[in-house]
Amino acid sequence: MDLNNEVDHLVKASQAWIPMIMEYGSRVLLAVATLAIGWWLINKVTANIAKLLAMRNADLALQGFISSLANVILKILLAISVASMIGIETTSFVAAIGAASLAVGLALQGSLANFAGGVLILLFRPFRIGDWIEAQGVAGTVDNIMIFHTVLRTGDNKTVIMPNGNLSNGIITNTNRQPTRKITYDIGVDYDADLQKARGILLDLAKDPRVLATPAPEAVVSALGDSSITVSLRIWVNTPDFGGVTNMLNSEIRDRLRAEGIDIPFPQRVVRVVSEASA
Repeated sequence: MDLNNEVDHLVKASQAWIPMIMEYGSRVLLAVATLAIGWWLINKVTANIAKLLAMRNADLALQGFISSLANVILKILLAISVASMIGIETTSFVAAIGAASLAVGLALQGSLANFAGGVLILLFRPFRIGDWIEAQGVAGTVDNIMIFHTVLRTGDNKTVIMPNGNLSNGIITNTNRQPTRKITYDIGVDYDADLQKARGILLDLAKDPRVLATPAPEAVVSALGDSSITVSLRIWVNTPDFGGVTNMLNSEIRDRLRAEGIDIPFPQRVVRVVSEASA
C-alpha cells in the first residue's frame, strides 16, 4: 500500500511539473537561441559599421570607438530582451538605466557636447592634422584631434587646446583645404603717377615661377582714395606658396615703384581752422 501511494504521489507531482517544465524549457531554449543568433548578428553589424567608417576615411580611433560603443549598446538591449523572454521583469531595470543615463547626461553635458563635437569633426573632417585654421578667435596649425578637444599650435609656438563642442558649432576657416589660393595685393600710388607703368610693374612681379598662369594675373585700378589711387594685383598660387609669394611682394613692390619714379603717398588729411571772429 505504501509503495502504491508513493507511485501515485510521484505521478500526480509529475503531472503538475511536466507542463511547467515544458513551458519554461521552451522559453529558455528560445531565449538561448535568440541570444546566440542576436550575438552573431550584432558582431556582423558592428563589423560592417567599422568597414563603413573605414570607407569614409574616418579616424582609426573613431572607428574603434564607435564600433565598440554600438556593440556594447546592442548587446545590452539583447540581454534585456532575452531576460524578458524567460519571464524576468525588466521594467524596473530599464527605468533604472534611463534614470542613471539622465543623471550622468546632466552632470556631464559639457563633456558630452565636446564628445559629440569630436565625433563630428573626426567623421566629417572639416580639417586635418597639419592644416592651418582660424576658429573661435584663434589661428594655428592643427597638431592633434582628440575625442574631447583639438590641439592647435599658433604662429608664435603656443599650444591652444580648444573644446570640440565650441569648435564644431562655430565658423572654421581652413586655409589649407583648397589646392590653390588667390592673392589680392593692394598698393596706393600718387595721383600724378603713370597708372599704366604701375600696372606693368605689378604684372612684371607676377612673372614669378610660383605664380600660376591660369587664371591669368591681372592688375587693375580698384579704388580712388582721398590721397592715393589703389592699384590691385590679383594672382593665384598653390596654397603652400601663399606665404612666400606674399613676402616677395612686400619686399620688392616699394623699391620697384620708387625706381620707376612712382611714389606711394602717406595718408593725408586737410584740417581747416576757423577763428571765432570769422565765424
